[in-house]
Amino acid sequence: MSATEDGGGDGASSTEVADYLDMLAAERGASANTLAAYRRDLDDYLAYLVRSGIARDAVNAGTLRAFLVDLETRGLKASSAARRLSCVRGFHKFLYAEGLAEVDPSVAVSGPRQGRTLPKILSVVEVDRLLAVAQAAADAEQAPGPARRARRMMCLLELLYATGLRVSELVSLPRAAGASRERYLIVKGKGGRERLVPLTDAARAAMTVHLSAVPEESPWLFPADSDSGHLTRQAFARDLKAAALAAGLRPDRVSPHVLRHAFASHLLQNGADLRIVQELLGHADISTTQIYTHVLDERLKAMVRDLHPLMDG
Repeated sequence: MSATEDGGGDGASSTEVADYLDMLAAERGASANTLAAYRRDLDDYLAYLVRSGIARDAVNAGTLRAFLVDLETRGLKASSAARRLSCVRGFHKFLYAEGLAEVDPSVAVSGPRQGRTLPKILSVVEVDRLLAVAQAAADAEQAPGPARRARRMMCLLELLYATGLRVSELVSLPRAAGASRERYLIVKGKGGRERLVPLTDAARAAMTVHLSAVPEESPWLFPADSDSGHLTRQAFARDLKAAALAAGLRPDRVSPHVLRHAFASHLLQNGADLRIVQELLGHADISTTQIYTHVLDERLKAMVRDLHPLMDG
């Protein structure tokens, strides 16, 4: 097989990429967004092989190390390069497991060194300010359209901070979620896994107010401003930037994901167990939740300082 035949979207590799993505969707429940990201990463990798004149079945560990150098030369951050290498590794592991390759060349390749990246978070005071300004906008006398959008934003914020939902889970909530009298939501997350998420009284109240303006025929709790579908992640993120600006917060510090981080960090600061937070966030593996252990570290230090009998003097 020549490098040209093996590249980008042609020939055997196109079929192999499609088979790999089908496996991720069927066996691991990968979302459409994840599959699209993997396809972009693999297209970039296969294009690199074409530029380098390397057939896919001639790839070795040196090829993959050279690919990492190429990513660094193109200015990719270590975290982005590590994600791309993880995708490429998964692809080669799949080919080897399926008998489509004689070896897995990625086994001996280590990822780029990454610093410990802590998630951006907002303080409790900052979240309170954001909610207070959003509530004032929802209560203000204004035209029907802006009033409806203000109440929708209030509901989105209360729900996101109360539950820590992924933004994709939040914007796609069914209308029935807002009409339920239960004090929790049943959320279907990654891989089709369901979990129970408790609701605060404030979140339930905001849903009730918002729901009064949602058309009865809409299947969504947050229908799009157009005639079809639900509110998009991008539209919510854009409106949230405007809400942050109104609250005197830097818009680049506020996003749906940052509020999810705030939910988790503030729970841990107040004594929540890491495994409970893992369950609420919908993380399949606690190692994903452990990015928040810097919060636990500070809490444990404070506990030892305040409670240890030898720390009095």
